[in-house]
Amino acid sequence: MSLTVYGASWCPDVKRSRALLDREGVEYSYVDVEADADAERRVRELQGGARRIPTIVWDDGTFLVEPSDEELSSRL
Repeated sequence: MSLTVYGASWCPDVKRSRALLDREGVEYSYVDVEADADAERRVRELQGGARRIPTIVWDDGTFLVEPSDEELSSRL
């Protein structure tokens, strides 16, 4: 399983999702949408123009946007 977490360092929801992934020992790539214009474009493409974070993308192309801990845990 390969995950990419798109977020920003100031966002509490990003911090919460990353903490859950860390607790579960899930490896992931983290991309800051404020530092990477291509990443921001990717997030906006997935969300039809919006930029809600975290956006968590699996290697099969599926993704979650601003998941609760329960949603993220069940997807893992």
